[in-house]
Amino acid sequence: MSISADGYENLRQAIVGGELLPGERLLEEDLSARLGLGRAAVRMALVRLEHDGLVERERHRGARVRRVSEEEAVEILEARAALEALAARHAATDADEAAIDGLRETLAEMRRLREAGDLIGLSNVNARLHSGILEASGHETAKRLSRTLSSQIVRFQYRTVLLPGRAERSFAEHSAIVEAIAARDPDAAEQAMEQHLLRVADALRANAAAGGSSDGAAARAVQD
Repeated sequence: MSISADGYENLRQAIVGGELLPGERLLEEDLSARLGLGRAAVRMALVRLEHDGLVERERHRGARVRRVSEEEAVEILEARAALEALAARHAATDADEAAIDGLRETLAEMRRLREAGDLIGLSNVNARLHSGILEASGHETAKRLSRTLSSQIVRFQYRTVLLPGRAERSFAEHSAIVEAIAARDPDAAEQAMEQHLLRVADALRANAAAGGSSDGAAARAVQD
């Protein structure tokens, strides 16, 4: 873990990347030594991470990485659907040609990974495509809120793209989003993004209802 001035980004990346797992205790003394920072700076970083929904603190028990339930993950995906549908709409009207070319390149990379059967790599590039759409939108509030929500479930215990048939459906959904943005069709872009993320939520809900495991460090993220 690299050292930053306040420790916030270091700890955030450790949580999002799965280095620190849901439920793991976050002891100020240990983190201070790990980051090379004073305990006051560590305490401030934990406060910010609590605000982001990544950490929970209990009186007399300290802080720990917050665990997200299946039900909350579905709610977060539903909220993202509203925010990112708005972002897709703005991207369709405001994105420049360089941004659209970047989205097409990312989509082409997703196709290659899918055809190669690299579903974990595909899942990671999916996140990059969503980030690119948010950037292309120029909608700062949607970008900020979606980033916070995504951080809360990125290390969750399912990768929906691993579910049978989901990789193919997911690629088709992402293709529809990018095609609508490239066609400068805000209504189609908004609808395609909303439908995509709601389908991810449905897939997660169905997997949970079928008894999908929530334990497994090897499959610790929801991507789409």
